[in-house]
Amino acid sequence: MIEESAPAKINLALHVRRRRADGYHELETLFAFARDGDTITVVEAETDDVAITGPFGHGLSASSDNLVTRARDAFRATFGGGAVAITLDKHLPIASGIGGGSADAAATLRALARIDGVAVDDPRLFAIAAALGADVPACLDGRTTLGTGKGEALTAVEGLAGRPLLLVNPGVAVSTAAVFGRWDGIDRGPLSMGSDLMATARAARNDLEPPAIALAPVIADVRALLDAAPGATLSRMSGSGATCFALFEDEAGRDEAADTARARGWWTLATVLR
Repeated sequence: MIEESAPAKINLALHVRRRRADGYHELETLFAFARDGDTITVVEAETDDVAITGPFGHGLSASSDNLVTRARDAFRATFGGGAVAITLDKHLPIASGIGGGSADAAATLRALARIDGVAVDDPRLFAIAAALGADVPACLDGRTTLGTGKGEALTAVEGLAGRPLLLVNPGVAVSTAAVFGRWDGIDRGPLSMGSDLMATARAARNDLEPPAIALAPVIADVRALLDAAPGATLSRMSGSGATCFALFEDEAGRDEAADTARARGWWTLATVLR
């Protein structure tokens, strides 16, 4: 049995520069990853099977086309391999801007690579990931990275491992396509990378936050709570939303903010950066 974690992804920064001819958008983003998230388990089997468990498993159908099955099929088309039984233990909200589906696909690819003796840095694996979705290569890599292009061109940067992190989702799902569709098309400038990642992130922005708030105004309430939280050093919406995050000076401040968010009925994940 092979087990792979599928940690939550956050965007410390997300600058949208322009719409590309291929329909994607030219991005500059800082990917970082939490310690916690979903889990993928894979075992060799007589026939293919997919099971979905966990608190957010009810939002997915094991029998339908999804990123996990697409990852399995694309891996097999490239590398071969036999039937497998896959279990997805789903703890991250769906359509929430923290890369849940992308992380699950990436973890599936890593697990299958381990079973079949494929190096996890094999370029063919990253080619599969890029074909599955813009965030999947970053999730496959699993490190703090600068992503450019549509997010798939990755450059590793010095991370903030161990920094207390809180994720908060108000219980709404927002469509990535709808959020990008409401982006105003204005290029507000490049992401200026410096030697201090925290300073770089603080000086940056998420260009998708205004259109996401227009679709789901409660996101602004989450941001207000996190902005006001004692000990918070950076708060921002992640990806296309609706999940927001905050980094904290210490775990006590993080946990106090988590209690406040949960009292409002919002989903939280108190964790650390990996």
